[in-house]
Amino acid sequence: MTEYTEVLPHNGIMDGIASGVGVPVEALRLLLTILAGYPLAAFYLKFIAQISDKTLHHIFFAGCGAGLCYFNYGHNTYHSLAAILTTYFLVLILRKKAQLFLTLNFVFHMSYLLLGYFFTSSNEYDILWTMPHCILVLRMIGYGFDITDGLKEESELSKDQKETALKEPPSLLELLAFAYFPSGFLVGPQFPYRRYQAFINGQFRQHEGSLEAGVRRFGAGAFYLIVCQVGLRYLPDSYFLTPEFAEVPFIKRIYYLGFWAKFSLYKYISCWLLTEGALICIGLTYKGEDKNGEPDWSGCSNVKLKLLETGNTMEHYVQSFNVNTNQWVGQYVYKRLKFLNNRTISYGAALGFLAIWHGYHSGYYMTFLMEYMVVSTEKQITRFYTKVVLPKWGHILNNSDIYKLLYFITLKSYNIVYMGWCLTAFVFLKYERWIVVYGAVNYYGFTLLFVWAAFYHTYNHFFWSTSRKEIGEKENLEVKNTEQHSEEKKSVDKKSD
Repeated sequence: MTEYTEVLPHNGIMDGIASGVGVPVEALRLLLTILAGYPLAAFYLKFIAQISDKTLHHIFFAGCGAGLCYFNYGHNTYHSLAAILTTYFLVLILRKKAQLFLTLNFVFHMSYLLLGYFFTSSNEYDILWTMPHCILVLRMIGYGFDITDGLKEESELSKDQKETALKEPPSLLELLAFAYFPSGFLVGPQFPYRRYQAFINGQFRQHEGSLEAGVRRFGAGAFYLIVCQVGLRYLPDSYFLTPEFAEVPFIKRIYYLGFWAKFSLYKYISCWLLTEGALICIGLTYKGEDKNGEPDWSGCSNVKLKLLETGNTMEHYVQSFNVNTNQWVGQYVYKRLKFLNNRTISYGAALGFLAIWHGYHSGYYMTFLMEYMVVSTEKQITRFYTKVVLPKWGHILNNSDIYKLLYFITLKSYNIVYMGWCLTAFVFLKYERWIVVYGAVNYYGFTLLFVWAAFYHTYNHFFWSTSRKEIGEKENLEVKNTEQHSEEKKSVDKKSD
């Protein structure tokens, strides 16, 4: 069921431009809104940053952000206003009743978002009001936790909580400015109110270099956007649903899927880099000093490019992709479940929350299930390699140039091929679509995981348990020999006395 799209005054112009450049009009609006962060940053720094009255700062950010939201979504802007106002009044009424407030705040925002998904979802990744709203949901839920953390004693707070806790709630205007911050409300990144507060108070303005760093990030974003557009022209999503793809030789199929996944990832990465560049230019992202004593502007970075491009495993992708959202989930979901005293359950709950937050499509749940399975498998393989393979053959392998080359090629091939498998469900969303692609590549992702699981658990049961037992017996024998030696030494010492 898809929601009616409002006809905005500028639709005719935007449709003409979008048609001319060959992109959907919604994508063009999104790109223009992201790029608007740069002139807004320049205007703010030149005309507003030095004004002592902070009210004007808040009005500027709240007005610009809400205006850009209307530019994209028209009357549907009321959804975000309703969410912000609800949290504001919940804080006013229930702040001192922390558990009740947190429960109502969480349930309201997640329910509203899921209802939005229900009424607007289709078979595609839609650029609708729900896209910025899912960013806002995390911002308001995190803000709620920060407000209740401010009621606790300092000694009760973790290191992360001390950095984000709010002793006093902001005004409605301040909350609107924080929620609608022009270069952060649309596609992220997440940042706490304390960062926005420090920025408004001018704590980051004393540091130089943000303009140069922001321009570099903009350049990287533009580069990834171009690569994405060129790559997806050669390997469009629709190609992988065709009989022609299924007839390609198997090795080519899985590599095509892997390179397509790279290009698809670049679509998100380019948006985050362009957004981050604007945030750096305005000076919001200061993190401290780097190892060389220079200002570090990576405080709102949502992607670690070096790790993304040089990493060899799915865990490297997890660590380098959508970083701020993962950090948010770690701080406000995973760590808040510490009372369960079970990391596996906490990790599973965090992935489950991420899947639900994305929406109802089965592809999201399959993607996060695959993330859990693949990362767990990688840890098992690493353990097996370091505990079994290297002790026996490490002295040969480590001195072989041929092995090092094969090792590098194998890891890179795995990195490309399995990225295609893992991202398929996320992009194609519906079971009827992603299962077609899985079938076209002979379900190789499932097959390799199941084969490894059978081997690993069989080996662990029949060989590793025996090895551990032998090691344990050897250690016990060594302890007994040591104790016996000590007793004999004591006996000799007594006789000498």
